[in-house]
Amino acid sequence: MGNKVATFSEEQLEDYQDCTYFTRKEILRLYKRFREMADPGMVPRSMTPHEASSLRLPLDYLARIPELKENPFRERIGRVFTRNSLDNDENIGICFEDFLEMMSVFSEHAPRDLKVYYAFRIYDFDEDGLVGPSDLERTCRQLVRGALADDEVTTVCQKVLEESDIDGDGALSYLEFEHVVTRASDFLATFHIRI
Repeated sequence: MGNKVATFSEEQLEDYQDCTYFTRKEILRLYKRFREMADPGMVPRSMTPHEASSLRLPLDYLARIPELKENPFRERIGRVFTRNSLDNDENIGICFEDFLEMMSVFSEHAPRDLKVYYAFRIYDFDEDGLVGPSDLERTCRQLVRGALADDEVTTVCQKVLEESDIDGDGALSYLEFEHVVTRASDFLATFHIRI
């Protein structure tokens, strides 16, 4: 008997558990984080399936998550995990289901292959299926935040391609990217957000 409001239906919670690496308790904790990320009153205490996939928060609200606040790829991460991305920046936002998927990929229980797939998508800025010179340059510039001169950025990108571009086509395919990332011992530890 109490007046506790159910956040999700049983069916919704089961679906979310089936599609993520989270328990019911973790899903509810993530919903609380999603609500806290929004302005007061923007997100209801309980959500219908339609609201969970349609009510969108502006992508810049991701900066309200401490783990993403200083992440140089925060905007790109938001875009990669946003469904139905539109070219018009004003209409792009993250719904709870996108947020849940993003947090699931960044969870410690997500498999390495899934993390590599999303890391590739994040670094493929032009979304052409390759991490090419312009993608590498943009990645490098975002990481160093102005600490390197243009010629130094160019040198770093050339070195990355020299060491990683196995087929010599001037860009990293998904398989070449995967080969590089799986050799990085700290990849799993850095591609992670605690809930």
